[in-house]
Amino acid sequence: MSYCESIVLLQHNCFMKPDLKQIQAPIQTEMEEFEKKFRDFMKSKVKLLDHITNYIVRRKGKQMRPMFVFLTAGVSGGITEATYRGAALIELLHTATLVHDDVVDDANYRRGFFSVNALWKNKIAVLVGDYLLSRGLLLSVDNNDFDLLKIVSNAVREMSEGELLQIAKARKLDITEDVYYTIIRQKTASLIASCCAVGAATSGASQELIEKMRVFGEKVGMAFQIKDDLFDYGEDEIGKPLGIDIKEKKMTLPLIFALNNASWLEKRKIIYLIRNKNEDKKAVNEVIAFVKKSGGLDYATEVMNRFFEEALLLLKDYPDSVYKQSLEDLVRYTIQRKK
Repeated sequence: MSYCESIVLLQHNCFMKPDLKQIQAPIQTEMEEFEKKFRDFMKSKVKLLDHITNYIVRRKGKQMRPMFVFLTAGVSGGITEATYRGAALIELLHTATLVHDDVVDDANYRRGFFSVNALWKNKIAVLVGDYLLSRGLLLSVDNNDFDLLKIVSNAVREMSEGELLQIAKARKLDITEDVYYTIIRQKTASLIASCCAVGAATSGASQELIEKMRVFGEKVGMAFQIKDDLFDYGEDEIGKPLGIDIKEKKMTLPLIFALNNASWLEKRKIIYLIRNKNEDKKAVNEVIAFVKKSGGLDYATEVMNRFFEEALLLLKDYPDSVYKQSLEDLVRYTIQRKK
């Protein structure tokens, strides 16, 4: 590589704000084909069910999970027919968990649209979630994709355990930094890790490389969740409403750091506000101000960047390609996104 090329690459890496359309460019054809296949995988013989699943498909998010699957497959050896099934398996099982989560949380909205349970009530929502789960399982079993099923099933188990651990700790407000990492690794990072492991597995990669990509995805997921937690404190102008985690008594990294470095009296006051005044806007704002003043946001950003750098380091030994460049840009997007 020439000196000029090195400078251009350095500028690209340091200053580029990744755009999802540009990131998706190397796999645009595959993503379009995936959309068709995914719709076919969701079809049933029941008109009501097809109506609901079509509603879900039309309101899907940024498609980052299948993007991770296809790009890691491209980096690891090549995209195959199994890659489509692996991406569909993850989407089916994850969508099932989201539908069930909305029932548990009694949530009326998902990504700004009415949730399934809000439109069709809880019983139908639970049954739709069960259907999506079964479709994912059958998709793998019918094609003997037992290795993919094992990867994704482990992720779903970890997601459930992480959610329950967070609920249990929210009651006591005694989350340490190590426990926080365990929760976000299970709740968020395990799913992105499974995307990357599935992508590598469908490309015919060795177990060693599959595990390497799993670890890569886990580090990306850790950075992703910390970025999400920073939004709660107004880290960016656009994001989720301020203080939602505090209102739900979720102890995230900025708050944990701030409490760990507070005096006994200050710590007792803040915990009292979270436990007893978490619905009071003035009290929530006081907690946010305390976290900012204590350096909680700076510390969380530092940890997020460390996970980001560790993730990129794992891609260093892979040969340069359009897939690798887009995968690196997708990692950058996770920590530079505005929502």
